[in-house]
Amino acid sequence: MTTPLPQLLAEHSVDVVELETDAGFAGGVRPRENGRLLFVKPAGRPAAEWEMMARAMLGQVLRVPLPPLPAPYQLTELPAAV
Repeated sequence: MTTPLPQLLAEHSVDVVELETDAGFAGGVRPRENGRLLFVKPAGRPAAEWEMMARAMLGQVLRVPLPPLPAPYQLTELPAAV
């Protein structure tokens, strides 16, 4: 997980869309039907925050054990919509 983020995301078929979001939202991920992942990057947030969150989200998807995120950050897995 020390690979540069753009390369890491490309290697794991991750598309990134940047959107205006609420202040408390630090990112999101959704699997697509084509097997790729879609990451939502909040617009205007610090680059270091996105780097941390993107790596944490990818680690969660890949089930890679990572150290806990610093407070107040947390990952929440929501059930799939039916």
